[in-house]
Amino acid sequence: MLKIVIQIYIIILKSLIFRALNSDQYELIVPDNQPLKNIVILASGNGTNAEAILEYFSDSSKIQISHIISNNPTAGVLKRAKNHQVKASVFNREDFYRSDRVHRFLKELAPDLIVLAGFLWMIPANILHSFPNQIINIHPALLPKYGGEGMYGNHVHRAVLQHKEKETGITIHYVNEHYDQGEIIAQFTTPIAPDETLESLLPKIRKLEHYNYPRVIQNILCAAQ
Repeated sequence: MLKIVIQIYIIILKSLIFRALNSDQYELIVPDNQPLKNIVILASGNGTNAEAILEYFSDSSKIQISHIISNNPTAGVLKRAKNHQVKASVFNREDFYRSDRVHRFLKELAPDLIVLAGFLWMIPANILHSFPNQIINIHPALLPKYGGEGMYGNHVHRAVLQHKEKETGITIHYVNEHYDQGEIIAQFTTPIAPDETLESLLPKIRKLEHYNYPRVIQNILCAAQ
């Protein structure tokens, strides 16, 4: 009997998530008696997506960003973390790939979700194994098109424009051992005008990213309650 009740609950919850990810007006409500959810952000660059996430959850009593970690000691995201009074750390390739330092640090932080926000390195196997279905990424195109190693930022947008696509967008997906090949969580699109340029396309993509990424994160964490 208990198994049947649990299965029904899961079906209803999945339906709510689907509605939330495909509607600008529907928002899941986190029950008041649930413990605080913990996000760790990994970023390599300026951190505009990290900023959008920080701002979205700044007044939340249910979800917190406990730490921002970067592989770039001059990354703009570190200043954004300081401005929001969020702890930040920097690591190098040795820490990430040839030692267990970052892996152990993440386990100590115990995040409910690891969010990649412009993080350019592939996640090593030890971290993937310790956080199954707990690491997500945002990609500035509609995967599986225009993904893979080296396809990030303006490289993606130039390829989209060169191939005369009629629409583009963003993909939010789980992270696995291959670049941009994890299970897709949600996609959001924008049309491409016949006279579209890189300069006119970039604001469209940023708008999609900054609006949707925090809301998808919220829905994932609500589903994990």
